[in-house]
Amino acid sequence: MRNMFRRLILAVLIAVFVPLVLAEEASAQYREFIGRVDKISQKNLVVDNRRGDKVPFENSETTTVSGEGKKAWKQIEKGDWVSVSWKMMDKPRIAYRIMVLPPRKEAGEEDE
Repeated sequence: MRNMFRRLILAVLIAVFVPLVLAEEASAQYREFIGRVDKISQKNLVVDNRRGDKVPFENSETTTVSGEGKKAWKQIEKGDWVSVSWKMMDKPRIAYRIMVLPPRKEAGEEDE
């Protein structure tokens, strides 16, 4: 009888805690935000997606930068096009990966 009770307790604990662990992993998935750098400082980056959204991101020890010959936060410039990977659960938003993209033409720009 005691063995059955222990198994029942174990089954209940597994049923309660496994979904919590899986839900936390799912919420930690990365999101992507693509746009042009509107402002940048040593600690913060604001990206404008040209649809009215200007989203701030913070630099961290884990932030990596790649693309277009840039390998560090300090090489990113205002006007660069970037794709920023961040996690929805972060408050404030932390930039985990920044991919600098090739320059894009703005709507209405003509070929030179």
